[in-house]
Amino acid sequence: MPSLTQHGIHLRSQSAGNHKTLCPECSTSRKSQNRRDPCLSVTIEPDGNAVWNCHNCGWSGATITRSTTDIKIRPKLSDTGLPEKAVNWFASRGIGEATLKRNWIGFSGDEVEFPYFRDGQLVNIKYRTEAKRFRQTAGADKVFYGLDDIAGETWAIITEGEMDKLALEEAGYINVLSVPDGAPKAVKDEAVTPEHDTKFSYVWNCKAWLDPLTKIILAVDGDGPGKALEEELARRLGRDRCWRVTWPNLNDVASKDANATLMDHGPEVLREVIDNAQPFPIKSLFDAGQFESETMALYRGEWTRGCSTGWFELDEFMTIRPGELSIVTGYPGSGKSEFVDAVLMNLAREQEWRFAVCSFENPPAEHIAKLAEKYLLAPFWEGPSARATEAEVRQAMTWLKERFFFIRADDESPTIDWILEAAKGAVMRHGVKGLVIDPYNEIDHKRPVGMTETEYVSQILAKVKRFAQNYSVHVWFIAHPAKPQRGQDGKIPVPSLYDISGSAHWVNKADIGLVVHRQYESNRAEIHVNKVRHKVVGKPGMVRLSYNRAIGTYRSDAA
Repeated sequence: MPSLTQHGIHLRSQSAGNHKTLCPECSTSRKSQNRRDPCLSVTIEPDGNAVWNCHNCGWSGATITRSTTDIKIRPKLSDTGLPEKAVNWFASRGIGEATLKRNWIGFSGDEVEFPYFRDGQLVNIKYRTEAKRFRQTAGADKVFYGLDDIAGETWAIITEGEMDKLALEEAGYINVLSVPDGAPKAVKDEAVTPEHDTKFSYVWNCKAWLDPLTKIILAVDGDGPGKALEEELARRLGRDRCWRVTWPNLNDVASKDANATLMDHGPEVLREVIDNAQPFPIKSLFDAGQFESETMALYRGEWTRGCSTGWFELDEFMTIRPGELSIVTGYPGSGKSEFVDAVLMNLAREQEWRFAVCSFENPPAEHIAKLAEKYLLAPFWEGPSARATEAEVRQAMTWLKERFFFIRADDESPTIDWILEAAKGAVMRHGVKGLVIDPYNEIDHKRPVGMTETEYVSQILAKVKRFAQNYSVHVWFIAHPAKPQRGQDGKIPVPSLYDISGSAHWVNKADIGLVVHRQYESNRAEIHVNKVRHKVVGKPGMVRLSYNRAIGTYRSDAA
C-alpha cells in the first residue's frame, strides 16, 4: 500500500488525526506569498490509512486500498437546489438550466457541487467557489466526471473541467467526460502502470468504461498544462484511438477551452471544433498530406539545394545541407582533412556556420594554426613566404573562437556515443551546424561479442545519421581506405568508398560520398563526388582544384 511520502506528502507527525502541510501538486507553483500556505489537509485514521485534499488545487487521494465496488466514502448531495444567482452565473457561461438539472448540479454554502456518478451511484463530489477554488470529497473514489454518460458508446470526448463537459452538452454532445484533477504542469517520464500511476488513477479505475471506445477526442485546454494533460492521456489511452482539437481564435487570441469557445463563438462553432478534430500524431507515422507544402515546393522549383561549398564547379555536383552525413575518404597525405577544413572555412565565412571538430590526428593548437592560415591566406610558420604577423594571428584567433569548438578526449574513452554527447552539448550551447569526426579508426571501438564488423559499422553510422537529422547538423565523417597498391603505370589509383575498411555501409549510409585524391608529387587535387543521395543536393561527378601547400587552401582553376 503506497505511503504518504510516496505521494510526495511530508508531515511532521504520523499520528492519527488531522494535519496540514504543503501540497506537492501546487505549492511550488503558487505565488511567492502563498507558497508556504499549508493548503493540503491530511487525515490519518487509527488504522494508519490516510486521506487528503488540497483546498487550493483540488488534488485529493488516499492510501486506502479499495475496489470500485467497495466505496469507503459515500458523499451526499445537498437538497437545497440551485439558487437564482448560481443559475444566472451558469447562464452567463452559456449553460442552461436543463443541462444543470440533467447533471444534478447542486449548491451548498457558497460552493457549486458537481456530482460524480458510476453505475448510477454517487461516488464523489467536486466543489467550486465563484473565486475558482476547488475541493473534492476526501477519500472518495477517483473517476471521470460524466462516466455514466459514455455507457454503451463507441466514442467519447474528454475535457479538462466540468464546465467544459457542460458546455459540450449545450453543443449537443452527451458522451463527454472530464478529468477530476485538472492538468499536470508538465509531462513526466514515469511509469504508467496502475500500481504507481497515482495522479491518473481515475484512468485505471474507469478502464472497463474506456476499453470499448474506438475513438477518444481530447478536448482539453490549449495552454501548456493542457498540452501536458493531452500527452499524458494519450499515453495511457493509446495514441492510435486519440484525436485532438484546435480551439478557434477571437481577435487573434485562441479560445482556451470548450466553455470559452461556447461563450466566444456559440454552440455551432463548438460543434465544428469537435467535427474537425484531427488524429493524435503517432511518432514516426505521417500521412502524405502532412508533406503537401514541401512536395508542391519541389514541383514549383522552390526547393533550396543547400549551401555552396565555396567552389562553383563543385556546387554543380554537391551542396551542403544540415541533417545530412558526408563520408570522406582518401589516402594518407591526399589532403582530405585539409579539404574538409577548407569547406568549413567557406561555410563559416559565407553562411556564418559554427562547427564542432573532433580531430584525433591534429592537436588543437596545430589545427587552429591551419585554420588561421586559411582565414588569413598567409603562412602560420616560417618559410619561403612571409608569415602572418602576431597581430594578424590574434585577429584570426578572435574570429575562430566564435566559430570553431573542439571535442577532445582527455581521461574519457572516445567512443562514438561520447563524441555525439559532446557534440549535442555544442549544438545546445553554441548553436553549431556542422560536426567533423576525423578519423573513424581513431575512435575507441567496443564491438559487442558476436556482432560482425559489418553490423557494427551499420550501427555506428546509423547513430551518426540520427544525430545529424535530430539536431539538424551536417556531419563530415572521415575514414581511411585500405592501403593503396600502385598500378602497372606506377600511379596510385583513385580509391572509392568501398575501399574503406569495414563494409559497404560506408556507401549505403552516406548522403554524400567524397573521395579526395592527389598524387603525392602534384599540387592539384581531384574531388570525386561518388554518391549524392538527394537530387536537389547535386549529382555524382568530379572537379579538379589547385592546392596551395603553404596555406592549405584550394582554388578553382577558373578563379
